[in-house]
Amino acid sequence: MMKRFFVLWICCLCLLIPVSAQSNKLIKELEGKRGALQKQIADNESLLRSTKKDVGSQLNGLATLTGQIEERKRYILAINKDMDAIEQELAVLERQLNALQRDLKEKKNKYEASVQYLYKNKSIEEKLMFVFSAKNLGQTYRRMRYVREYATYQRLQGEEILKKQEQVRKKRAERQQVRAAKEGLLKEREGEKTKLEDQEKEKRVLLTDLQKKQKGLQNELNKKKREANQLNARIDRLIAEEIERARKLAEAEARREAEARREAEAKRKTDKTDKTERKTATETVAPEKSKPLDTYTMSKADRTLSGNFIANRGKLPMPISGSYIITSRYGQYAVEGLRNVKLDNKGIDIQGKPGAQARAIFDGKVAAVFQLNGLFNVLIRHGNYISVYCNLSSASVKAGDTVSTKQSIGQVFSDGTDNGRTVLHFQLRKEKEKLNPEPWLNR
Repeated sequence: MMKRFFVLWICCLCLLIPVSAQSNKLIKELEGKRGALQKQIADNESLLRSTKKDVGSQLNGLATLTGQIEERKRYILAINKDMDAIEQELAVLERQLNALQRDLKEKKNKYEASVQYLYKNKSIEEKLMFVFSAKNLGQTYRRMRYVREYATYQRLQGEEILKKQEQVRKKRAERQQVRAAKEGLLKEREGEKTKLEDQEKEKRVLLTDLQKKQKGLQNELNKKKREANQLNARIDRLIAEEIERARKLAEAEARREAEARREAEAKRKTDKTDKTERKTATETVAPEKSKPLDTYTMSKADRTLSGNFIANRGKLPMPISGSYIITSRYGQYAVEGLRNVKLDNKGIDIQGKPGAQARAIFDGKVAAVFQLNGLFNVLIRHGNYISVYCNLSSASVKAGDTVSTKQSIGQVFSDGTDNGRTVLHFQLRKEKEKLNPEPWLNR
């Protein structure tokens, strides 16, 4: 009877405690990280793929489709990582909940024992008899204090149980929230896998059609290779000229600094010596013969800019505005599904929406702007790093201009004959060395 009364009393008190909704921090963090990728996927689906049947347009469509597939795979990988993190969080919550429940059970048992004890000794007469049956005044005082403290202990135990029950309730709600997030992720992953299968099926159909046009395919690839070689030769020449120009400026700066040091040293010695000593000092500090520099030497400003550029590796913005996909990656690689088709890209190709702007990835100075086959190309120097933006319909900067990070430098060309296909070709160099731009960009 007493046990049932105790449980009912505790439950009633629990109902009086307000239930506060507590969002799970981990879920919010994961959703935030995944949100950008999710938006990118949605925007990418609106990028047009060519519906033409000629080889060139089909190759372009294949590149776009491949880029979309890679983005979707990347998103599924992100979902898998989030699933792992949620599984770990669930395991932690389960352990915490079990510990709280054990603690709660222990407190309930202790409280029940104390309630039963009070129930057996509940009358005022019994408490008074306990106090006044003491042998002396000191024992009487101690017994009175014991009665008061036991009552306080009883009350605190009840409060502790209520607090612990609230902790258990919140932990259960948190666990349920995480489980719901896991279920949502599972459904989302299955949906993305279905879309991926559809895209891969579409890609196989396109590859089959292209394989039937082997001769036209080789002709189109040879044409693209000639155009790429022509563009890269022009870029290489301009970069070599820019490096030489910067080297000469650095040499001139170094000579001016050396001359200033010699003059300062000569003046210092002149102030402390007589005419004979001044003559000796002049002979001592005679200008040294300058040696030709074989490698690119940076000025102080360029060294600082280069250091800042390196410090931002992996954080640099994409060189195109709006939504995008990478349709062709850096380096030499075979096109999956096509015989004897190998690509050699000195940079990356980034497809955006019509009207997309090319934008500077970092502070720098425009080294060159040139036209090739009716399209504009821009080179920007960031110390001894050079970024290259190709396939622009217009350029809004000129050689010698200073630009800032994310500044628009021109509009990317949209091909009206191929559904407005808009592709920026982007390269990154360290002096003459070609770099893979992807590890430098924040995706």
